[in-house]
Amino acid sequence: MTAAVTGRAAAPRERTYRILLIEDDLGDALLVEELLHDTGLRFELVTRTTLAGARAELAGTPIDCILLDLHLPDVSGTDAVTTVRAMAPHTAVIVLTGLAEAQAGPDAMAAGAQDYLVKGKVEADLLHRTVRYAVYRSETERASSEAQAARLRAEENARLERGLLPQPILDTSTVRVTSRYLPGASLALLGGDFLDVVEGDGGLLHAVVGDVSGHGPDAAALGVCLRIAWRSLVLGGHRGDDLLHLMERILLAERGGQQMFATCTLLTLDQNAGTATLHLAGHHEPLITTPGGTRELEAAHGIALGIFPGPHRWPATVVPLPATGALTLYTDGLTEGHSGAANERLGVEGLLDLIDALPSEDPAVQVDLLIKETHELNAGRHSDDLAVLRLDWGSPPAHL
Repeated sequence: MTAAVTGRAAAPRERTYRILLIEDDLGDALLVEELLHDTGLRFELVTRTTLAGARAELAGTPIDCILLDLHLPDVSGTDAVTTVRAMAPHTAVIVLTGLAEAQAGPDAMAAGAQDYLVKGKVEADLLHRTVRYAVYRSETERASSEAQAARLRAEENARLERGLLPQPILDTSTVRVTSRYLPGASLALLGGDFLDVVEGDGGLLHAVVGDVSGHGPDAAALGVCLRIAWRSLVLGGHRGDDLLHLMERILLAERGGQQMFATCTLLTLDQNAGTATLHLAGHHEPLITTPGGTRELEAAHGIALGIFPGPHRWPATVVPLPATGALTLYTDGLTEGHSGAANERLGVEGLLDLIDALPSEDPAVQVDLLIKETHELNAGRHSDDLAVLRLDWGSPPAHL
């Protein structure tokens, strides 16, 4: 039975309460409906005679308040309260008790009900206040719970982000490092993108950008693990194929039963020799910026880590570098968004067009403008994480 009514004293703009009455006594149900008419509340009333019938209703349209009889054909007592709270944890519950059940109301509140009313002693004003207060209290508790969850999520993300976006280890290198990491999901849930830069022996600068499949804490935790493993292994002298084999072994051990994999680009920049050595494991090529513009490098590819575990080769590509320039390593969150009003993806070509149109500024400003432009073109239609690492060497522009 469903009734959509307006109480006689309802204010013109008062909210409409959607109320579910779970009551198997049709006489008591009629009395409750008449009392609701007298409260002056705007309400929509749905009546169900069993908890099983109420379950289907709670699975559909959201309910503001549940009026619950404690003696139903399929459940009774505080079990009714705990069951209803489990089905609708953020909905106000008001228990209806009998005159002879002095302890039933307090017990129901201890089990999770917002309030209780004694049948036969309920007046319209009391019901009005009880419904409004119970709904307000329930909504306040829900807002507090969501705020606490957001705080915990922010703290978790901050810890993970510190692991995904570390401070570079630079001793004597004059290379300027610019890095950015942005989660793509609406609730700022981190993904598995990671990056790092360390200076090794002989002035060699080593860098990595990687992307663990999936989103959320598991992907982020694996990304942090791989990033820390990469740093430790590089500082321990591992390079190229050897380094990637060890990273894959660590990935397989840490991912457990989840079939996650990771792509990454390894880069070793040798300023003395004027070269950069690349190893691509399922990742796309970096961009190189020279006085003549920006283009995508051509490099040999190897398989992503963890897709088909086993002995693999990740071929090295050695790239000559100009005296002044920049290399940009990034994850696909920068290119997989849309390119504007159409449904086409931005892609590398679109990314290069954006870079060519950017003003010649400080590298950090250029990276920030590039991310801003890609987000504006995408207009919220794609939500992948992105990591960007730019390495600049040589003399900076004269105006800086």
